[in-house]
Amino acid sequence: MDNESNDNEDFVTIHLSGQLCGIPLLAVHDVLSAQRITCIPLAHTAVAGVLNLRGKIVTAIDMRKRLQLPDTDKELSSMSIVIEYQGEPYSLLIDKVGDVISLPNGAFEKSPVTLDACWQEVAKGVYRMDKELMVVLDVEKLLNFNESKAAA
Repeated sequence: MDNESNDNEDFVTIHLSGQLCGIPLLAVHDVLSAQRITCIPLAHTAVAGVLNLRGKIVTAIDMRKRLQLPDTDKELSSMSIVIEYQGEPYSLLIDKVGDVISLPNGAFEKSPVTLDACWQEVAKGVYRMDKELMVVLDVEKLLNFNESKAAA
């Protein structure tokens, strides 16, 4: 699995509101199906609540609310990706998990100015795929939503 690791980066692909996104593989700890989430009163609007993952409390982030995207009707069938940020686990609620792909670092591009503002705020950059653009998510920017322009 270490073939050409210097030339490629591995991503877990996800789908959110029709947009293909990539999260660096090394940032992903777990992929979960729909989980029971306990709401937290007075939490930021992007915080869906908390869930119990093998005895550990994990903060669940509603990615649609975080990016100010329209809600989905398929709330019960949503999936999540568990990542760690500053030593704490977070579950990112998404529409669908795709594949693990390896892409050449040389094909990575800065985010185009035409990329929607909600994606610009949390993107490291993009890869141009055959039929679509894959937005590479910056986990740090994604979870620093208290400093974002998102207003409740």
